[in-house]
Amino acid sequence: MDTYPETEVLTALVSRVFRIESWTLGDTQKKFIVRYTGRLSMEDSISAYDHLAGALKPYHITPFFRETGDGEQEVILTPNAPEAKPNPRIRINLILLVLTILSVMLAGVPPEQSPDGYWWSQLSRILEGWPFAVSLMSILLAHEFGHYLVSRYYDNNATLPFFIPLPFISPFGTMGAVIHMKERLKNRRVLFDIGAAGPLAGMIVAIPILFYGLSLSKVGPIETPMPGFTIMLEGNSLFYLFAKYLTFGKLLPQPMEYGGISPLLYWVKYFFTGLPLPIGGVDVQIHSVAFAGWAGLLVTALNLIPVGTLDGGHVVYALFGEKARKAFPFIMAALVALGFLFTGWWLWAGLLYFFGRVHAEPHDQITRLDPARKLVAVVVVIIFILTFTPVPLIIIGA
Repeated sequence: MDTYPETEVLTALVSRVFRIESWTLGDTQKKFIVRYTGRLSMEDSISAYDHLAGALKPYHITPFFRETGDGEQEVILTPNAPEAKPNPRIRINLILLVLTILSVMLAGVPPEQSPDGYWWSQLSRILEGWPFAVSLMSILLAHEFGHYLVSRYYDNNATLPFFIPLPFISPFGTMGAVIHMKERLKNRRVLFDIGAAGPLAGMIVAIPILFYGLSLSKVGPIETPMPGFTIMLEGNSLFYLFAKYLTFGKLLPQPMEYGGISPLLYWVKYFFTGLPLPIGGVDVQIHSVAFAGWAGLLVTALNLIPVGTLDGGHVVYALFGEKARKAFPFIMAALVALGFLFTGWWLWAGLLYFFGRVHAEPHDQITRLDPARKLVAVVVVIIFILTFTPVPLIIIGA
């Protein structure tokens, strides 16, 4: 720390934008140089941050703007983070992309009603999966490049998407993709823009794909599966129910009877539990393109769960700052409860328990979202409500 300017020099620079009430010297254990408590003297917090960051740049010092629990503000000066390593060669991204496309094509092959040589049959017909692959990959690419392009717009050091192939295990052939942001973001507005861009871009592509796929689909009976096979019914979100109603003029799946209860109560129960199984009723015989659109809705909802570094976590942290952490135990409890209806939620809850506690904290946490972004946040919340599927998959058969 003795390589940095005298405290008086740093204090003079900070005092240009901040009314200092007290300050504390740091050390190598505390990982900061000086912490100042007080209030910003400039009304525009973005300009204040830019001014101070520019003044400290020659000294290789980064300022952090924070708010304390008692309503005070802090400016914390820290040594610059180590320079991020160069992005890996694009060759890795391309290899993973090609493998994911092949894996998604395999997932999109219509299954044959014969268990003999099942996987070899699927592999030999892999080209039949191209409509599903083109549709789903279009949605995923739009989602990931929504994040990437906004990151680049703000000159943030982000990698290209790394797609994750998952053949034979995932019904979609992939676990999606990840983008690694190698440096902290400037403020909560930038965090919000990057977090919201992916789901919004993905939905713009998913909606027309879903309706086009439904136009290629038919309504038919739900029959008992052959021995050794299962029937998988896609779960219902509010948006998916609405899309099927617009296309076919009825709520699907339609049971043979409502079991002596009103249709409204039946649908509330079925929406949240997937029961009773609608065997003997009718449902959309979903085309692979429509299934890709449905998967796009599901992926959007999963990413908008408001925890950690998921897109929803970015949005709520940008809105509420550190207060967003208080939602974590309630979300975990909700996922555990949903696991009694669909066990896949327990796996998701386990992953989020270990990886969902960390938020992407920007340098400037004082700057609030402006009214336009708050309006977009409302839209994002509505999208989450409309696309969330309490029981994503319903399995009928052995």
